[in-house]
Amino acid sequence: MTNHSETTGPFENDGIKGEGAANGRPGHDAQVTLRTPAELADALPYLLGYRPEDSIVLVALHDRGGRGRFGGRARLGIPATQDDWEAAARQLAGGLVAGSERRGARPEQMVAYVCQEPGEGESGRDVMRRLRPLAQFLRTECGRLDIPVIEALCISDGRYWSYCCPNQGCCPDEGMPMGLPGTSVLAAAATYAGIQVRGTLRELRARLLPWETGAAVQQEVALDAAGTALVPRILDDAARADVAEETLSLAERLMRRFAAAPPVSGTHQADLRDDELLAHDEAATLILGLQDRTTRDRAAAWMEGDEAAPALRLWRALARRCVGSYGEHAAALLTLTGWVAWSTGDELEAREALAMALGADPDYLFARLLHQACNEGLDPEAVRRCLRAERTERAPTQPTAQAGPAGETAAVASGTPIEPTPRRRRRARSADGSGGSTRPGRAEGGKPRAAGSRPRPTHPGASKPGGTRARTARPDDAARGGTPSRDAAAERSAEEEA
Repeated sequence: MTNHSETTGPFENDGIKGEGAANGRPGHDAQVTLRTPAELADALPYLLGYRPEDSIVLVALHDRGGRGRFGGRARLGIPATQDDWEAAARQLAGGLVAGSERRGARPEQMVAYVCQEPGEGESGRDVMRRLRPLAQFLRTECGRLDIPVIEALCISDGRYWSYCCPNQGCCPDEGMPMGLPGTSVLAAAATYAGIQVRGTLRELRARLLPWETGAAVQQEVALDAAGTALVPRILDDAARADVAEETLSLAERLMRRFAAAPPVSGTHQADLRDDELLAHDEAATLILGLQDRTTRDRAAAWMEGDEAAPALRLWRALARRCVGSYGEHAAALLTLTGWVAWSTGDELEAREALAMALGADPDYLFARLLHQACNEGLDPEAVRRCLRAERTERAPTQPTAQAGPAGETAAVASGTPIEPTPRRRRRARSADGSGGSTRPGRAEGGKPRAAGSRPRPTHPGASKPGGTRARTARPDDAARGGTPSRDAAAERSAEEEA
């Protein structure tokens, strides 16, 4: 886009989830024509639904009557090592084009963005110069696919630069200042259409990260105590179903408590309010009880209607309570968070929560299936129908162990099942070299192992004496297949936002 008077395309409420329809406003009719790099830079948060940080973003354009129309969007974090930039650009471009082709619309053009704040001693201009090779890799990889990049922008330190325009008159070396957020014509049109722009991904993830306050110690003590009380009962086949019913009954009571709480303004204040509504022992009981796959599947049925909002708040609050050495336990709660968010139309939180679940436990099959289905743009209604049917057919006295697995339901509904492969259980060795569990754990098939002595809290990924990484077996270990790496899962943000 070297000629800045060209029209790159209208801004449409296409593929961006908003509230316009729900509020009776014609969000799908809102159009704004973008002609300059400034307007394209201003459009980025509205295209993604959040303000990207440390991001590579590609936006597809499709031809409609001689004008460009925004299509799919894809984002990746900027790799820390420059040697990985070319591979990241190839992955991003190939993934976006493949996703667009699956939906029957190959892009005709692309707009590329690189976004990063200056490091210590850097200026925005330094960032722009440092990231120039990355922008060139994006242009080259798109060119290999016969799709030209008509504009490539760098956004840093409140300014933007064009890598495609050599004209110092309109694109000076010191960059151009970004407009104040929310003051452009595009911002007004997006607000009218019901399109919301969140903060940053970092702020979104912060709502789901475990506590790092003094209360985390008290929560971990409560988790230890709950494990001591619950593990023997779950090991007992006769009592296991009772534990599941108690877990779900407690979750329902807490959801009613959350729903009855007076509203507060701001997400941070809302999360603090929910934390105050949840006692340490209640959180510990639910966290451990929901590690059972079939109990978790029954809880996943709270995905719509009046149940969805308090359930989502509860799963977030429980994820924040998976502190210390219980970090892997967050996979179940983050997966439930991602599922309810996806079911209620919030694909942004769904992707991030599911990616964080895979970061906590890369083997967690339900998270992998949902993350794959969400990224492929599948309709969650197929999964909802299966869960509704299971909920209706389940008799009140039916043991929890007989409930249909929602992970398999998701695989069938998505049409992209992942074939499980056997995997060996890993056991942590004690200090004297003997095998054994370091804390109340869960065995394959959903039953906890017998508890042994537990060392002081360590990071979930830390090594234990004997050189083997300690890991608690999970109820659905036997059904898991291939494993994405922890780093890849945590950074997995090549999301297509169709």
